[in-house]
Amino acid sequence: MAEPSKVIHVRNVGHEISENDLLQLFQPFGVITKLVMLRAKNQALLQMQDVPSAISALQFYANVQPTIRGRNVYVQFSSHQELTTMDQNSQARGDEPNRILLVTVHHMLYPMTVEVLYQVFSPHGIVEKIVTFQKSAGFQALIQYQLRQSAVSGRTALQGRNIYDGCCQLDIQYSNLDELQVHYNNDRSRDFTNPNLPTEQKGRPSQHPGYGDVGVGFPQMANAAAIAAAFGGGLPPGITGMNERCTVLASNLNPDSISEDKLFNLFSLYGNIVRIKLLRNKPDHALVQMGDGFQAELAVHFLKGAILFGKPLEVNFSKHATITQGADTHEYANSNLNRFNRNAAKNYRYCCSPTKMIHLSTLPQDVTEEEIVNHLEEHGPIVSTKLFEMNGKKQALVLFETEEQATEALVCKHASSLGGSIIRISFSQLQSIRENSQ
Repeated sequence: MAEPSKVIHVRNVGHEISENDLLQLFQPFGVITKLVMLRAKNQALLQMQDVPSAISALQFYANVQPTIRGRNVYVQFSSHQELTTMDQNSQARGDEPNRILLVTVHHMLYPMTVEVLYQVFSPHGIVEKIVTFQKSAGFQALIQYQLRQSAVSGRTALQGRNIYDGCCQLDIQYSNLDELQVHYNNDRSRDFTNPNLPTEQKGRPSQHPGYGDVGVGFPQMANAAAIAAAFGGGLPPGITGMNERCTVLASNLNPDSISEDKLFNLFSLYGNIVRIKLLRNKPDHALVQMGDGFQAELAVHFLKGAILFGKPLEVNFSKHATITQGADTHEYANSNLNRFNRNAAKNYRYCCSPTKMIHLSTLPQDVTEEEIVNHLEEHGPIVSTKLFEMNGKKQALVLFETEEQATEALVCKHASSLGGSIIRISFSQLQSIRENSQ
């Protein structure tokens, strides 16, 4: 354990957790003097007035698991003895005005594009450039105004507001960048001062240095363009993009409940599946061969520790480069249920660990919420549902009490038939369903 400090390090701080939530968690133990939200890392640093107050808090939470909005958070002493100005400004300038804004969109029920952001921010001044990207904190954008005063006006008017009724909430900080570098004019980036930029890269993935990410080339991947489009030239925290091993070993499975198709439904969230083999001599083990090393790395990163049929899932890279085809393997290379054959960039963008919320699409046009509940409720109590229409197609959000219940519903009911339609299910990064959302 780190040396006692009045600074407490908090991990697993999801984007739905606010500064006020953290203050309420620690205020019973003493005065809090500073709080820094490290949104890009899903972490926070919190400074108590003195060391004894911090010790009291950590002693209490050593016996009681701290939970905020249904999410377990993890606390420990920070290696910092004192929070400095540099620590507080490590992610953004915070309150120091700058003409570039860092915008995080929470509760994103509808897609965000450059055009939508331009419509929202341009009434407050001339917008020169916009770059969007996906980070662990959620969907983010950098918006560069011509004048600093325009950025100040935009932040003042829009901070905390919803783009749509009940969803797509804006969290706005001043960026620490001086100038945005935009290479392409498309739905994810735009230089309004240079309309002659190409719409996409020619022959290699885009690299956008200067936004806190190192440009990554992904030379070994056939789907490099989709990865670059999804992540803006960078990668989610914890993903290297350098793995070349395509096969993963899933262990600690529940042999009474698992099957190859159920594993397919889960692992196909992170890439195309080539084949799956349940190990007969180790019935709680299975090999899953993904489409490439990057997809295998996403599966290992996001699924390790997930609860599946009552047991924490272990996912590691296998020593086997591929799975030898045989009578005991199930083939999925040509399956039309593989998600990454189309809209690969969108599917990469929404990769995440299992959540309590699942998203249903390709639903029958006349489906009702009652029919959806009847189809899924055997997997656990459903807290709330919302049926809505996007681009003329029916979709739904379903919130379970736990991640385990949502995971079970996904692995059992993805690609099942409802009202004559084969439905698609994925995890949603939303944390709650707003009743008045459109």
